[in-house]
Amino acid sequence: VQLQASGGGLVRPGGSLRLSCKASGMNFGISAMGWYRQAPGNQRELVARIASSGSTNYADSVKGRFTISRDNARRTVFLQMNSLKPEDTAVYFCHTNYTYRGYWGQGTQVTVSS
Repeated sequence: VQLQASGGGLVRPGGSLRLSCKASGMNFGISAMGWYRQAPGNQRELVARIASSGSTNYADSVKGRFTISRDNARRTVFLQMNSLKPEDTAVYFCHTNYTYRGYWGQGTQVTVSS
């Protein structure tokens, strides 16, 4: 299983970014996918998760601003991030549990700064 994340960058407060995570080596359509983030000195935390059914859940800190979605044909999960705040600055990782193992993407840096 490989997860390839992309789309991070530097954005001003109030701006938007869209992260992508392309999966390979797994049956993507039956797998829940998640986005996590880790800021310096902090633990890695769940940002959003989408089940194979399409149902979603979000951390309270991002509800109403972030949207997770998936395209099973493209084997890709997305995280649309709007109204970004400096406290959203972190390395963002995609994640899945597959065949009783957890897999992480390589991480993509998101920096929100003026």
